Amino acid sequence: MPSHHIVSAYDDELKYLTRKIAAMGGHAERMVDQAVSALVHADLTLARKVIGDDLMLDEAQREIDERTISMIARRQPLAGDLREIIGAIRISADLERVGDLGKNVAKRAVAVGDGLDPASPFRGLQALVDLALTQLKDVLDVYATRSVDRLAAMRDRDDQIDAMYTSLFRELLTYMMEDPRNITPCTHLLFCAKNIERIGDHATNIAEAIYYIVTGEQMPPYRPKEDKSPEVTLAASVPA
Repeated sequence: MPSHHIVSAYDDELKYLTRKIAAMGGHAERMVDQAVSALVHADLTLARKVIGDDLMLDEAQREIDERTISMIARRQPLAGDLREIIGAIRISADLERVGDLGKNVAKRAVAVGDGLDPASPFRGLQALVDLALTQLKDVLDVYATRSVDRLAAMRDRDDQIDAMYTSLFRELLTYMMEDPRNITPCTHLLFCAKNIERIGDHATNIAEAIYYIVTGEQMPPYRPKEDKSPEVTLAASVPA
């Protein structure tokens, strides 16, 4: 956690950043979860709520930016304090993007509607979002506890999200080939799946920022990503 200072107001400001990031994280998680629920159940009222809720994340990020700039100017932080402040800027930007991705999914709820049998592709999408949100929640828990020994395994777990996305990409491509009526809704679901996969990437960014905040060092190099969707072809997706 942030170090203690003679000036208690400084400690309060640092604690405020931590609380604000935690609140942003919880809000972003809810937005994504509700966006997928709106998509699966064709709930346009919930979709509109998610789209409107994005404004709260935008405002929270702006507030963190303003606070941190003011703190840097007034406090002239060094070492761990400076990393804490810069880390808050980086993490809030990633969380704001997670909210944008949730909003993008909610916008597709209208286009998908009832045009696709929800029994199959939606199951894969729900599994993908469950994995991505678990990743995000676990990383935010580490931000609260600073237990950085867990971060490397969490970051590596992003490969699971990429692999699941590639599998869903292939499945949706198959549905489109089997029935031309599925092309429009499946195309929208492909965009939704990519948005959810990107949430895992932002969780990875947050993990790296937390590691730097706590240790003052960069995490070891990350191995190549496992998103194989660019390699999926029509021929490879045709069922045997």
